[in-house]
This record gives sequence, C-alpha cells and structure tokens, in this order.
Amino acid sequence: MSTAQLQIDHQAYESELVEGTAGNPGVDIRTLRARTGAVTYDPGLANTAACRSAITYIDGKNSELLYRGYPISQLATNCTFPEVCYLLLYGELPNRGQKQQFSVDLTYHTLLHEDMKKFFEGFPASAHPMAILSSMISSLSAYYPETGERNEAELNTRRLLAKAKTIAAFAYKKSLGQPFVYPRNDLSYAANLLHMLFAVPSEPYEVLPVSEKALDMLLILHADHEQNCSTSTVRAVASSQANLYASISAGVNALWGPLHGGANQAVVEMLEQIHADGGHHQKYVDKAKDRDDPFRLMGFGHRVYKSYDPRAHIVKETCDRLLDDLGIDDPLLELARKLEETALRDDFFTERGLYPNVDFYSGVMYRALGIPTVMFPLMFALGRLPGWISHFRELREDAESRIWRPRQIYTGPHRREFVPIEQRP
Repeated sequence: MSTAQLQIDHQAYESELVEGTAGNPGVDIRTLRARTGAVTYDPGLANTAACRSAITYIDGKNSELLYRGYPISQLATNCTFPEVCYLLLYGELPNRGQKQQFSVDLTYHTLLHEDMKKFFEGFPASAHPMAILSSMISSLSAYYPETGERNEAELNTRRLLAKAKTIAAFAYKKSLGQPFVYPRNDLSYAANLLHMLFAVPSEPYEVLPVSEKALDMLLILHADHEQNCSTSTVRAVASSQANLYASISAGVNALWGPLHGGANQAVVEMLEQIHADGGHHQKYVDKAKDRDDPFRLMGFGHRVYKSYDPRAHIVKETCDRLLDDLGIDDPLLELARKLEETALRDDFFTERGLYPNVDFYSGVMYRALGIPTVMFPLMFALGRLPGWISHFRELREDAESRIWRPRQIYTGPHRREFVPIEQRP
C-alpha cells in the first residue's frame, strides 16, 4: 500500500494513501493528532475528504460530471427526473417495473396533512420561500417521526421527494395571496409542480410539454454535485443521528446562501442591471477585469470546474429551444450570449478558467417558465433533494461514519485570571 510522509520537527510520520476508483488519492490522517499532537489546517475544507462516497464524481479539469458512473449529458437527454432520483438513491437505473412503482409513490405521497396548511397561515406574505420550505420540511418529522419500523426509511424518502414540491408550490401561492392548488395524480413530477405553481381554481391550466421537459431537465442537472456546502451540511447534521427531515432542512438553509443556491438569481439580477444600463456588455466585462472594481461577472467560474461546466452546455442548448418554442424574445438571453462570447475570446477569463457555469443560463430558463427570481433557490433545492437524501442514506450505512467534530487553530487569549467587576477599568 502506498504511503505519504509528513515531517514535523525533524520527526517523520507515515500515513497510508486511500485510493478511490477515480480522482485524487487521500492521505489518511485519522491518527495524525494522536501520533503528532498536530492537526491539519484547511479553511473551507477544499483539500479534505470527509468521507468515501459512491454517488457522484466530478473531474473539474476535464468537465466531467457522473451520477453513479453515468455522464450527466446522457442522463439529462434520456431520463426523467424520477429515474435520476432512483439512480442516485439505489445505485442503478430502474427497470420498467421499478420506474412505474417509484413514479406512483412520488405521485400518491404528494398531499400534505391538512393540519399543515395552518402553518402556512402563520407566515407573512413577505416570507422568503426558502424559509417556508426549510420550516415545513423540518415540521414533517412531527407527522412522520422515526419509530424504527420496517421500511420506514424507504417510505420517508419517497414522502419527502413527493411532498417537497407541494410545499414549494404552496409557499409560492402564499406569497401571491392565491388559494393553494392541490396536486393531480395524472401528471408527471415536473408537470405537477408547474400545475401547482401556476393553476388557479377559476380557469383551466394546461402544462405545455416543452415547459415540462425543460423543468425536468433542470431538476436533473441540479440533482447532486459531490460534497458541496449544502450536501456537507446534510452529512454533518445526519452524523449526529438527526432524522431525515431535520438533516434535509439544514441543507435547504445552507443552499439559501447567495454563494450557493442563490447564484442563478444573482446572474439574472446582474443581467437586468446591465440591460437597464443600456446593455453595454463590454463595459461590464472591463469592470470585471479591473482589480480595483468590486464588480464580478456572476455565473462565470466554478470552485470545482476549471474548464466549461458540462451542465452549462446542456442548459444553453435547452434554453435556446425553450425560448424559441415558447415564442419568447428575452433580451437577457441575448445579453447573456454576448457576455459569454466576449468572455470566451478574452485571455483574462480563459487563462483563469472562468467559463460559464450552470447558473449562467438556468436563471434565464426559469424566467421563461414564468418562475419568479425569488423562487430560483427553491427550484434548486427541489432538484438537489435526491442527492441530499442519497448522501444521508450513505452516511447512515457507513461503518466508518462518526459524528462530525472538526478541530481548530485557536487564536484567542491563552489564559487570563478573572477580574471582579469593581476592579475592571
């Protein structure tokens, strides 16, 4: 077995290398503090593998994203979102019977307990949908507590995947002051979500197939992405043996941040800013290159991908088709194209690996579907649910799993004597 050697104060220590099926090897430092008295220092944990995982693999250098070994382009082109959910959860694509049963479960568990409708009444109309989604997912644990019964984990998994979209749609209706629209058992996962978001009792609403397919694809692209901030949060909370709903609720809150799930919202807001300023995209490209200017081109670059985000290719092509099929002439899409073309011809961006990521065009697609900007992070959360649940389940089944307890480098006062209040200056 290969080893790595660390030298501290002229003393050498060997550690085994942990190899996966692909990607970087890891240096096993589990006994480092006990042997050396030292800990590793890695802000943001960008160089730390906190687990072994068989769910998703990213090769950022070569623009590769695999769900359980399958390239994202193949899944986004050939699968439905429920199929990808099944793949992430169980490791294999479903056969016809499994696909049908899984889809049925995701349909017949969409209704919420009627008492939960009262919770929505307690939120102000101005409440952010992510706050409602997080709170309502956490409250599901009160209705479906862990009892240890057989098949309970499977049932809760399917309940959560089914009910989350109902919660999301009700949160949106709450913000509009419109009545809740109940799910329909004859609609697909994506079509049901669109129906609950946009239908009203006073008139019929028909989900357009092109919109259904576009939303389904967006959910697939966001379904998992290795150990990102929200996924790591789910794992951290789950490591304490917290239940599924509490752990996923924590993931929603982590995703809420503008550096994570709010990125596509930031892209649209940036495009709107540039459009309002006359659409002079070159001006903003130059501002992004100016080190003394705080402006940044949102949607360019990625913490993992050092070349083109493979999801961005798919979104861009689908975005073009969607707007064409819907007959929408969105000036923000044309502005986004010009920004991308200009940036990709500029050495400043290409040399730094600042290529468009999935957020650059997904916001424009959500706009075309009629989804308001404030709902973008919530749509991201719905897509990421199967990934979060898969990581929750993987951690629960991992014999090496321990409660998360990072160390720190302490920088405060070492030791001070207590001073009575009358003696303090």
